Amino acid sequence: MTDRTFTVAEARALIPEVRERTAEIIRTRADLAELAHDLREGRSPPGGLPEAKAHEAHLDELVSWFSDNGIAIRGLAPVLIDFPGTLNGEDVQLCWLEGEPELAWYHRPELGFVGRRPLPED
Repeated sequence: MTDRTFTVAEARALIPEVRERTAEIIRTRADLAELAHDLREGRSPPGGLPEAKAHEAHLDELVSWFSDNGIAIRGLAPVLIDFPGTLNGEDVQLCWLEGEPELAWYHRPELGFVGRRPLPED
């Protein structure tokens, strides 16, 4: 992970790619969940365990893009990410949750999701 700090504008500019990559995470986690369930139930779906391992590897690859770009991924179900940033001279986490149409929230680093506040309108 890089030590990158994002402005609100920089983080917002990445949201289209974040949403695209998140959609792939959602598809992959759903495929993996279904396959894992079938395997636990003793069903032998096409591909079986090797396919499950391939889904896990693909999910790891998708998640790596976020950390490689200085974005912290905090959860996978739902996908929750934080862009380290500054707001009014203070360190914050610019926070985006799966399904949100845009980057519109932030929180102090020590508070996490429970401390989310709407970004001020500029």
